[in-house]
Amino acid sequence: MLARRQWDRLGNGGLSFTELGFGAAPLGNLFKAITEAEAQAILEAAWAAGVRYFDTAPLYGLGLSETRINHFLRGKPREDYVISTKVGRILEVCPPDQRDGFGKWVDVPARRERYDYGYDGVLRSLEASLERLGLDRVEILYAHDLDIFNHGSREAMLARLEEFMAGGYRALCRLRDEGVIKAFGAGLNEWEPCDWLLERGEFDIFLLAGRFTLLEQGAVGFMDRAAAKGVGVVIGGPYNSGVLATGPRPGAHYNYAPAPAQVLERAGQLQAVCESHGVRLVDAAFRFPLLHPATVSVIPGGQGLAEMESNVQAAGAAIPLALWQALAAEGLIPEAMVPVAAG
Repeated sequence: MLARRQWDRLGNGGLSFTELGFGAAPLGNLFKAITEAEAQAILEAAWAAGVRYFDTAPLYGLGLSETRINHFLRGKPREDYVISTKVGRILEVCPPDQRDGFGKWVDVPARRERYDYGYDGVLRSLEASLERLGLDRVEILYAHDLDIFNHGSREAMLARLEEFMAGGYRALCRLRDEGVIKAFGAGLNEWEPCDWLLERGEFDIFLLAGRFTLLEQGAVGFMDRAAAKGVGVVIGGPYNSGVLATGPRPGAHYNYAPAPAQVLERAGQLQAVCESHGVRLVDAAFRFPLLHPATVSVIPGGQGLAEMESNVQAAGAAIPLALWQALAAEGLIPEAMVPVAAG
């Protein structure tokens, strides 16, 4: 079975995460449609491999991802898994030609997104997610996409952060205090707003996508501060949208777009060091975030059985200490990230 990590900031038993979690954005027909049978086969393969942490969101497929997880979880013992979803968007029914996400979500429900980080908006979002998931509770709620990438400017992001702290944050505190959820935090694509929130509230777990990887480690200061407060971090996008899984080949992706030359060059340097130690680049990329004590799980996406099998292989790979030492010597990872023993 897969290795586990325990989070217990509040001293109430906390949550047990499998180091390999399941990021369910691809189940929302991200960039290409997959059938219901394919989606269920991928989820069942993850379960058979021991995966017990599943992360989804209303955004993913405009509700489709949560609905597919509903089908999968029926009959699974409720105490056997941890599930997280997100708040900050309300999905509204609309005509099919007016839905959001054209070019990103394929063959999905006709829905429009409306940002709402307020108190009532968070409660409404959770209620709708529980209906789509077919559950009466989730373990974790993340405030979704409180970042510049989604809101367009630092000023707009700060306005949304203030809106959240004045409203949605209070709702999440209430839900945690009442035992409706075990933990809450934020699921973001940038580490800076994670740091902003960490300084201003009593958060439990953050989901940081793509910013603490073998390719880029600008978030290491945030990770250190989270660990010092007992705050867990789930790492999404450990392969930076593909380039660390495929290697720096033509057409490789970074941040859901063709990788620029400097990214391909750095990925090539990483791959060369890995190959010199007999390690797949993707295996080192999966293991790297787990070197940090704040990390509780790594959740690569998978839109096919081959990708799921590769993730399972990466989760079980043994990485020699010499590889981390060599990467640090080349200036490709911080010296502080080199473990004191192999693993």
